[in-house]
Amino acid sequence: MSDATDAAANAGVMPVREGFGVDAAALERWMHENVAGFEGPLEIFQFKGGQSNPTFKLRAKSGDYVLRRKPPGPLAKGAHAIDREARVLSALGGTGFPVASVYGLCTDASVLGSEFFVMEMVEGRIFWDAALRDVPMAERRAYFSEMNRVLALLHGLDPEAVGLGDYGRRGNYFERQIARWTKSYLADADAGRDPGMDRLIDWLPAAIPDGDESTIVHGDFRCDNLIFHPTEPRILAVLDWELSTLGHPLADFAYHALMYRMPPDIVAGLGDVDPAALGLPTEAEYVAEYCVNTGRSGIADYDFYIAFNFFRLAAIFHGIKGRVARGQAASAHAAERVAAYPRLVSLAVDAMETCKATAGSSLRPEKD
Repeated sequence: MSDATDAAANAGVMPVREGFGVDAAALERWMHENVAGFEGPLEIFQFKGGQSNPTFKLRAKSGDYVLRRKPPGPLAKGAHAIDREARVLSALGGTGFPVASVYGLCTDASVLGSEFFVMEMVEGRIFWDAALRDVPMAERRAYFSEMNRVLALLHGLDPEAVGLGDYGRRGNYFERQIARWTKSYLADADAGRDPGMDRLIDWLPAAIPDGDESTIVHGDFRCDNLIFHPTEPRILAVLDWELSTLGHPLADFAYHALMYRMPPDIVAGLGDVDPAALGLPTEAEYVAEYCVNTGRSGIADYDFYIAFNFFRLAAIFHGIKGRVARGQAASAHAAERVAAYPRLVSLAVDAMETCKATAGSSLRPEKD
C-alpha cells in the first residue's frame, strides 16, 4: 500500500488512546470463532469520534472491520448499551435500511474487559460541516433531500414488523422526557438555576401538542452521524444508535432540524448562515419536504418540538456544568459545553416564544 493510499484508508483514525487499549490476541481468537471469513493478524486503530462508546478500526488480511465497545471504568446503569446498538442495527439491516452489517456481538466482558460488537467497515464520506461546503453548491440540496428521505424512512417502519416492538416504552414520550430532564436540572444544585430553564419547565408540559405517535427514533440524527457514498448524494450507513428507542417521530425530526438554528461551534449547524445563499433548502422547505415524505399535511406547533429539543440539550449541558463545578469534568471539552449552555437556553426560549405567538399554526408543504 502506498503512503497516500495508507493515509486515505486511515483518515479519521489515530493510534489507540491511553486507557482504551484492546487485547489484540484475545480479539483475534474471538473473531476467528465468531466472524465468518475472518483472517488475521489484526492492526487496531481508534476513530477520533465515538466519545461515548469507543470505536476502533480493525485492519486484517480478510479486510477492514469496526469494533464498538463499552468504555472502561464504572458506568451508569443502562448507559452505553452496546447490545441495544447491535440489536437495532441487525433489525434494520434486514429491512434494507442503510446501516452497517453486524458480524458478531460479545456480551462476555471477560474477553476484552467490556461488551463489544464487530460490524462492517462502510467506506464513504462523513460531513462535519452542516453547510456541506465540500460539496458543489448545485448538489447540496440533493444531499439534504437524502437525509430527509432516510429519516422519514426510519419513521415509517413498523417496530413490530421489524422485531423492535419492545425496544422502548410507548406513549407519553414528551411527558416522560420533560419530567426526566426537569428532575435532572432541579437535582443539580451545583450548576445553579436559570430563569429561562425555569420558564421552559413551567411551559413545556402544558404545551405538548395533541396526538401521540410512537416509531423507531434514532435520537442523534445529524450529518456527522451519516456515511455518504464517495461520490453520490446517497447514504450508505447511519451511525451511532446509542440513543435510539421508540419515541415520537416529530421529536426525532426536530432534533435533526435543530441544525438550522444551531451555532456551528456547539454541534454541526447552520445557525450563522443563510441556507439559500449556500444552495441549501430553507428550514421551512426542509420541514415541508419531511411532511411530503411522511404523508403529513403539516406540523402544528412546530416550534414546540424545537423548544423541547433545545431544552433537552440545555439540561444535558447543565449537568456538565454541575460536574465542572464539582471538579468532576475539568477537560477543555467540558468547559466548552458550559460556555454553550446559556446559548442553548436562549434558543429554547426563543422557540417557546415563537410557539406561543403562533399557537395552532402549522408548517405545511406547498401545494403543486
